[in-house]
Amino acid sequence: MNYPYPMSIHDSAEAADHTISNVAAVIGIGQTDWVADHKSVREGKKPFDSYGYGATAFKRALDDAGISRSEIDGLVVGHNASFERAGEVYGVNARWGGQADAVQSVVTAVMAIKSGLAKVVAVVYGHDQRSAKVQYGGPEASGGDRHLSYVYHAPMGLTSQGALYGLMYRRHMELTGATEWDLGQVSVAQRQWASRNPRAILRKLITIDDYLASDYIAEPLHLYDYCMVNDGGVALIISETSHARCRHKRPVTIRAIGRADLHEQSATLKPRLIDFYHPAHRLVANQVYNAAGIGPKDIDAFYVYDSFSCHIPFALEGFGFCGVGESGRFIAEMGIGPGGRLPINTSGGQLSESNMQGWSHQLEAVRQLRGEAATPVLNCRHVQYVSDVVGKVFSIIYGVD
Repeated sequence: MNYPYPMSIHDSAEAADHTISNVAAVIGIGQTDWVADHKSVREGKKPFDSYGYGATAFKRALDDAGISRSEIDGLVVGHNASFERAGEVYGVNARWGGQADAVQSVVTAVMAIKSGLAKVVAVVYGHDQRSAKVQYGGPEASGGDRHLSYVYHAPMGLTSQGALYGLMYRRHMELTGATEWDLGQVSVAQRQWASRNPRAILRKLITIDDYLASDYIAEPLHLYDYCMVNDGGVALIISETSHARCRHKRPVTIRAIGRADLHEQSATLKPRLIDFYHPAHRLVANQVYNAAGIGPKDIDAFYVYDSFSCHIPFALEGFGFCGVGESGRFIAEMGIGPGGRLPINTSGGQLSESNMQGWSHQLEAVRQLRGEAATPVLNCRHVQYVSDVVGKVFSIIYGVD
């Protein structure tokens, strides 16, 4: 099956050929208790550092997979941890591994398994970002030493991603007629999911009126458009597919992975303000839909990295769920909350469940496909995850037989 999606930067046939499908499966997941972690930090306590949070999640993922740590021969950890130190703390002598963000960790694990460099890979993330008082804006902004967007735009006061995404959504409003009400639907829906999820930190329901009445942080973005900052840990165990089917009764197959980056004129914000990341969205859409043999209409639940709520409308438009400028109407008509026709970020996402910087979305995808989510999506067979941070667009399609 060839998914007919119009391309703007590469030929679609070429895109379809450069992907990896059905190579690996998730056999174990684990996390810390984010609600308890958050409560402890608010009370001035600090249960763990980033390695401790990761170790707790890793132990729980091993238990879920039903394997011992001696079977782990690959290890990928988050950017904030040392791979060598993590291996020592977790008791893992991995013959292969490294550091990466959430989605790239999964993609890297699959590539290692495909190439024979590893057979069973643990991807582990722990972060003490709240208790360590990490700043994501201002003169001491985290990442300012490596993100060009911080460095080049600091003289104008744009030291945070929130300010940059505020510009991005403002231009989208001016070009398409999108409104703050349209965007507010995202925050309201994700809080609805979180209200049903005992793992979620923010469970109090909000209305669209609550959203519109909330303070601006970087206009037009309101308080509820921003993700949380909290501590916690996440881990997944990923294994070669045939090995996974032999060893685990509920493996979740990684059907397809895709990636495309936009770096041209990134310092001028062109990928955000001119393209809204859509050229890379379209390339990755071809990669993953062609590899999985499905299209947007076959996706049962959609997960989007939501450091800010506007990631969701941009991804919906870029991946062909609706036309450019039509995401507000699409969300209103389809419904993305409980009972909607396209469930999105069904745990509450980073806006309401927990900000594990994309790692928690992978857990929820697995839980939905296993039938273990707090609010299950009926007959869930295909789940898609999208991350488009700073113009690096990734997507993963998870599935069950």
